[in-house]
Amino acid sequence: MELHTLTTGTTDPRERGSLLGTRFAGQVRRVAELYLEHFAALGVPEDQVRSVATRSHEALRAWAPALAEESDACADAAGVQRWKVAAVGARTEILAACPEPGVGECSTAVFAPPGATPQTLQTWDWHDLLVPDGLLHELTPSAGRTVKLFTEFGVPGKIGVNSAGLGVHFNILFHASDSGSGGVPVHAVARRILDEADTLDQAVDIASTARVSASTSLTVVTPGSPAASLELSPAGLAVVPAGEGGWLLHTNHFLDAGLAAGDTGPADSLTTERLAHLRDVRAAMPGLSPAGRAKALCGDDGAGAVVCMRPDEGKPPHQQWGTLLTIGLDVTHCALDHLTGAPHEATTRDFARF
Repeated sequence: MELHTLTTGTTDPRERGSLLGTRFAGQVRRVAELYLEHFAALGVPEDQVRSVATRSHEALRAWAPALAEESDACADAAGVQRWKVAAVGARTEILAACPEPGVGECSTAVFAPPGATPQTLQTWDWHDLLVPDGLLHELTPSAGRTVKLFTEFGVPGKIGVNSAGLGVHFNILFHASDSGSGGVPVHAVARRILDEADTLDQAVDIASTARVSASTSLTVVTPGSPAASLELSPAGLAVVPAGEGGWLLHTNHFLDAGLAAGDTGPADSLTTERLAHLRDVRAAMPGLSPAGRAKALCGDDGAGAVVCMRPDEGKPPHQQWGTLLTIGLDVTHCALDHLTGAPHEATTRDFARF
């Protein structure tokens, strides 16, 4: 994955989207094509993709009109049909309509004891075929406010931090209530929290107003406050606070007991093994640089750690995924520390800062 950077100083969502679509027209077009091919390989025909994407985009326009405007302007500038860019932005909602959506494998570790600066790290594991290019975007959602985030072209947000000192990590989840009904895209929920929230309570308030059709976990961190994971699903929203010692670990299954009863994560997922691994290595992580945290995240297993995902080349391309990015949030300085690839690669390469 090649990472590109963009800084947009405008507060106008259409101008922002136009700048994005103009500069990265090729990437926006290519990602839209790749996702349509991916959905087809998963058994979702184009007319169904368009239907879910259109309903999700309508839900987005009602819930966060500025983000819908940004998406449409990006599509127009890139010369792509609006629904195709909307389909990328609603990829999780379309995956909820797939007969077999596949496995999501992301691991998040947050150390945020009361009164201390949060120290965070996440692996982002996805299909490298779908993400030849990624985006680091610095934007100005409103006067005097900065957001820095990592995302895919066409996706409004994912992992990021804002100048108010709030950060968000992102882990996909699966629930029996998920459907292809086309709710507010969960990636847009992450983005709106970054755009508008200063506190955990405000993040919860924003998430609670979104009618979603797919599930995810947004782990929210702020300086001097305990972290919490907002577990979103069509069945409801649960807030999972940091546990003993200020640790909050999340992989790809529900931690809230009520929502866990409806968990439908794939049987071959390694989510429980990865969570157990995080618990085993967490004591070695505090106080280290991002590269040091990444190496500690691997533990004694190094490159063989269960959190370092590698594509299974024996499977069809649409069933292959690996760790494409390792990323930490610096909420004090509104910065992202990132390394393309798995955390064990920090032994030979240093993190970059955005």
